[in-house]
Amino acid sequence: MGDQKEELKKIITTLALKNDEIQNFISALKQMLINVEENSARVHQDLEQEFTSLYTILDELKDAMLTRIKQERASKTYDLQSQLSACTKALESSEELLEQANQTLCSAESEGFREAAKQIKDSVTMAPAFRLSLKAKVSDNMSHLMVDFTQEKQMLQALTFLPVPGTPEIDVSECLVADNCITLVWRISEGDSKIDHYDLEYRRTNHEGPLRAKEDYPWMVVEGVRETEYTLSGLRFDTRYMIFRVKACNKAVAGEFSEPITLETSAFVFKLDASSSHQNLRVDDMSVEWDATGGKVQEIRKDGKNRTASPLNSPARSVVMSPKRMPTPRGGRDRFTAESYTVLGDALIDSGQHYWEVRFDKESKAFAVGVAFRNLGKFDQLGKTNASWCLHLNNWLQVSFTAKHNNKAKTLEVPLPDRIGVYCNFEEGYLSFYNARTKQLIHSFKTKFSQPVLPAFMVWNGSFSVQTGLQVPSAVKCLQKRNSGTSSSTTSLT
Repeated sequence: MGDQKEELKKIITTLALKNDEIQNFISALKQMLINVEENSARVHQDLEQEFTSLYTILDELKDAMLTRIKQERASKTYDLQSQLSACTKALESSEELLEQANQTLCSAESEGFREAAKQIKDSVTMAPAFRLSLKAKVSDNMSHLMVDFTQEKQMLQALTFLPVPGTPEIDVSECLVADNCITLVWRISEGDSKIDHYDLEYRRTNHEGPLRAKEDYPWMVVEGVRETEYTLSGLRFDTRYMIFRVKACNKAVAGEFSEPITLETSAFVFKLDASSSHQNLRVDDMSVEWDATGGKVQEIRKDGKNRTASPLNSPARSVVMSPKRMPTPRGGRDRFTAESYTVLGDALIDSGQHYWEVRFDKESKAFAVGVAFRNLGKFDQLGKTNASWCLHLNNWLQVSFTAKHNNKAKTLEVPLPDRIGVYCNFEEGYLSFYNARTKQLIHSFKTKFSQPVLPAFMVWNGSFSVQTGLQVPSAVKCLQKRNSGTSSSTTSLT
């Protein structure tokens, strides 16, 4: 008895669930019926508007053509009537002269004949009939104002509802990744003439291969692209790859997305290592301010919430991008101290070419930017030992702008830029500094790095901010190649 009740309960539960599904399906069907009515009314109204606009254009075209015919008729009528009037007057004048000549011939008076004949001769010579052009000024042909709408009729008869646009194809061979810009080029079938625009979507990722259902980074959308080419500029490459797809849209509907393509966008990414900085430096991920009170790094924000890394700068994502992340931070007694107002980046450079930029307050009492070995002493100032290379600005007592290494300095006779670009080629041993705005070379060290280096900064009574995730600019690559063999801007300071 109990088993039968349990079996019956299961059947009832199953039936109840099925009833719910049917009820939901009925609701969905009712809603679809409503949508069909609303959507059909909408497209009916749109169709009426399109044909009304077409009729309007045809009426305007007809009025313009009729006006042109009327103007042509009026102009030709005027010219022909003027010529007809002139010919009529000339004919009347000639008939008068003929009558006068006949009368003279019939005259019996010989004395006045000579004088009369002379007057008639002079009058005939000056008669309007001899000055007339006996060719019509204009033609009576109006065939040049005829029209033939045969092709247009065929086009109109071929009109149908808008088709769904075809699927574009991104041409990977034509795409370009350079200078933190990406240019996408795609193709579309020639038959898709009704395309109004394209929508481009891209997403950052650290994973190579097929699209993943869940990604840490969302799709970003660029709408209304009119051409089959688009350039994204001013990007920050903080992931290894970017995925792109594009779809074509006409006035009413969008087509399918193209097959996604993945482009490599590697660049050097690091953050400032607050745990290693001098206690008088207030360090954020990408910026530093001088703090004379010796404020420590705040782990809790003013609103009481714990600091959380933004998606673009989270450590998990930066690990993949950086050449080599420092395994453990400097801490406690290893912090920079005394007059070494220094902070290091948190990514080691042990290979490759890398580039980053720093914007600093020109009013800072002192500022330095460069690279250093990881074992830089906590009392060491940048450029004063063989473990660091830097550009140094001094605004205290005596103003100077120098290149420093191993406690040797070279005065730089160049204008002080508002933003400095740093280029490091580890294998070839180049550390070069550029005006980030003009890409003019400021100074270049030529050395042999005996161990990995870290981005290094110093500031006293001032501030600066760092921009990472940058590719080596094309201009810097060209200038570096051209200047690598010169001695005027390159020195070892050893």
